[in-house]
Amino acid sequence: MRLAGGLSHSDSSTQPGSGIPLAHGLLRWVYFGRVTVAIVVFVAGAFYFRAIPPEFIVILAFAAIASVIASSVSLWYTHIHGAEPGLTFLYAQAVFDLTLVTTVVHVTEGPASQFPALYILVIAVSAVLMPFASSLLVTSLASLLYLGDIVFFQDVQLSVAVWLQVAVFVGVFVTTGFIASRVRVVGVERAALQQEVHRLRLEASDILRNIQSGVLTVDGLGTLIYVNPAARKLLGLPTGQLEGVPLENLLEDRAPQLVTAIDTTQRGPRKTVRSEGTVRLDDHSFPIGVTTTRIDVIGEGLPSVTAIFTDISDQKRLEAMRLRTERLEAVAELSASLAHEIKNPLASIRSSIEQLSASGHTDEDERFLAQLVIQESDRLSRLLSEFLDFSRVRVTNSRPIDLGQIAATAVDVVRKHPDCPDDVAIDLACEPTAMDGDEDLLHRVVANLVLNAIQASDGKARVTVEVRKARVEELPLGVSYGPCALLRVSDDGPGIPTDLQERLFEPFVSGRSGGSGLGLAIVQRAVLAHRGVVLVDSMPGSDTVFSVVLPAKGSSEVAA
Repeated sequence: MRLAGGLSHSDSSTQPGSGIPLAHGLLRWVYFGRVTVAIVVFVAGAFYFRAIPPEFIVILAFAAIASVIASSVSLWYTHIHGAEPGLTFLYAQAVFDLTLVTTVVHVTEGPASQFPALYILVIAVSAVLMPFASSLLVTSLASLLYLGDIVFFQDVQLSVAVWLQVAVFVGVFVTTGFIASRVRVVGVERAALQQEVHRLRLEASDILRNIQSGVLTVDGLGTLIYVNPAARKLLGLPTGQLEGVPLENLLEDRAPQLVTAIDTTQRGPRKTVRSEGTVRLDDHSFPIGVTTTRIDVIGEGLPSVTAIFTDISDQKRLEAMRLRTERLEAVAELSASLAHEIKNPLASIRSSIEQLSASGHTDEDERFLAQLVIQESDRLSRLLSEFLDFSRVRVTNSRPIDLGQIAATAVDVVRKHPDCPDDVAIDLACEPTAMDGDEDLLHRVVANLVLNAIQASDGKARVTVEVRKARVEELPLGVSYGPCALLRVSDDGPGIPTDLQERLFEPFVSGRSGGSGLGLAIVQRAVLAHRGVVLVDSMPGSDTVFSVVLPAKGSSEVAA
C-alpha cells in the first residue's frame, strides 16, 4: 500500500540508501517530540515563567494532557494496530501540532517567544510525509495562525522580524518539499529497480532449476554455496542440504577432473577454464564438458568459482560417427576401384579354369583342383559384389514412405533367411510412421540390423523391432532435427564386447566368424545417406539396442 505522501510502508524506520525517515519512523519521533515539548513548556511555565497568569498554566496543563492522549492514540493506531497513516490522519496530526504550537507561542508572549521555531518542525515533517499541495496548505495554515495570534491576540504591529519569520516558514517548506520530492522520485526508482532485480533473480533461479546443464558454485574456501538440480542428478549427489560442505569431500571420487578444473580456475592466472572430465557413478560413467569462471572480490582472498558442466556422451558419439563417416567414404571409393579392377580378371580366370576342367585331357585330381578354384572364385566374386554394394549406397529414389510398413516387410524377409532359425522370436511394434526416403535402402537397414541381432546371438535371442515417431527427449544432444522417425532394434543376447564397440561400424569388422564385416557399415552409410544417425547401446552380458533416428522430411542436419 502507498502512503499519502507517496512513500511506501516499511517496517524499517528509514528508507534504505536515502537516510530519510519513512512515515512510521518519523511519526514515532513526532509523537515523542510533541509530548516532550508540551510537558517541558508546562513545567517551565509553572516554575520559571512567573509573569504567566494562572489561567495560562491551566491551558498549558490541558495542552500537555491532550498531547499525551493524542500521541498515545496515534501510536496505537499506527504502530500497534499497524494501520497505514493516510492523508486524513496526517492532516489531523498537522492541525493538532499547529494548534499546540500556537498555544505555546501565544502563552509565551508571541513575537518575543522562543518557540515559533516549532512551526518550522511541523512544516518540515508535513513536507516529508505529505504531497506538495497538502504540505503547502499546512504551511499556509501555520503562517496564518502565527500572524493571527500576533495581530488579534498580542496586539503587536507586523514588523520586519515577523515577516522574516513567515519567510523562513515558506523557505523551509520549499526546501524540504523539494528535497522530499526528489527523495520520493529516487525511492520510486529504487523500488522499481529492486523489483526488477528481484524479478531477474526469480527468472535466473527458475532457469537454473530447469536447464539440463549442471551448475555449482564454491567460495574461496572450496565449500559449496550453490548447486542446481541438474548438477545433483548428473553427479549423483544425495538430496538434502549440501551447501557448506567442502567440494572435495563430495566429488573427489565422483568427478576428480571437475574438482581440479575449479581449483585451477581459483588459483591460476586464467579466469575461465574449459576442460573435459569423467563422472564415475556406481553403475556407469560418462564424459562431461566443463567451463569454469571465477569472480574476484578485492580484499577477500581466493575468489569464488562457478562451474557449468554437461553430459557430452552424445557429442562424443556424434564426433566418432563423423570420423567413421570420413573413413567409410575413403573405404567405399577404394572398394569400388578394387572391385572393378579385380572382378574382370577374376571372371577371366574362372572362365579359363572352367574350360580347362571341361577338356578331355584332365585327370580326376586336376578336375578337383579346377572345381576348388571355381568355388573360391565365386566366393571372391560375391565378396566383391558386397564391396560394390557398400560403395553404391546412395539415395536414388526418395519419396514419401511408411517406415513401419517397410520394417514389417523386412522382418518377413529375414524370417525366410537361411541364418534365421524357425524358433527365433521377432516381436514387432511398428506404428505408421511417414517420412521421405529410399525404400530399398531402408529395407536393407532393417534387414541387416535384425539379421545381425539373430546371427550375433546364434538364433537364441528375442529380437524386438520398434518403429514410431521420435520424442524430443530421445534425440541425441548435438543433433538438430525437425519431426523425425525412430527405428529401434533390440535383442537380449550376450551383448557386444567393449573392445569391439569402438570399431563396430567400420568395414571388415565382424563379431562372428565367417562374416564380411560390411553389414553394419552398409547400415551406417544408408542412414547417413538419409542424413540420420545410428547409435548403439550395449554392455557385455546385457541387451543390445540399435537406435536409428531419421528426419521425416530429409531436411535435418547433423551438427556435432
